[in-house]
Amino acid sequence: MTKPSITLDIVSDAVCPWCYIGKRKLDAALAQIDDIDVTISWRPFQLDATIPRGGISRHDYMARKFGPEKIKEIHERLEGVGKEVGINFAFDKITRSPNTLDAHRLIRWAQASGKQTDVVERLFNLYFTQGQDIGSFDVLVQIAKDFDLEASDIATALQTDHHVKDVQEEIATASRMGVNGVPFFILAGRYGVSGAQPSDVLVEVIRKAAAETAAPQA
Repeated sequence: MTKPSITLDIVSDAVCPWCYIGKRKLDAALAQIDDIDVTISWRPFQLDATIPRGGISRHDYMARKFGPEKIKEIHERLEGVGKEVGINFAFDKITRSPNTLDAHRLIRWAQASGKQTDVVERLFNLYFTQGQDIGSFDVLVQIAKDFDLEASDIATALQTDHHVKDVQEEIATASRMGVNGVPFFILAGRYGVSGAQPSDVLVEVIRKAAAETAAPQA
């Protein structure tokens, strides 16, 4: 018997800690589902597209955005939630707030080889647990090499505007759909779930969306 199938588009930004947490919860949900084929695509979003392409000091950026007195409180909360899902956030290692446009281009290029999710996981891990600058050309090319993504072609493309407009249009489309925060999960192109939901909630909505998608239309 053929398994039911469903598409799952995840709107996310590589510097969003809640997106990393949301991915961990999704991983746990998918581990409970072996009777549905879930095809995942990662879609771009930028928490702040105004950050220059070379990035800026993360401390200064966070201080301006939240106020110096709030940073410790924010990090401690995220560290606690992260530990619950196996993420060891190391905010003290992060020195740069990057513009993630190029990271999103790399994620886009990884789709053809079926390695999008691997690249997304690597970007999250490098940024949040190792403090690496994921807006850096060298870091992005190394990721491409690690996953056999035709690194020489990607290195050349990163030095051009190849697919910049496509990524920006995807972000604009998400905004027009009402996505104003991430992570945002789109099931079967028509059901939306916002936020880093518990894994049991994700299991429920995936099953419900798959069943309703498979049901014959009246």
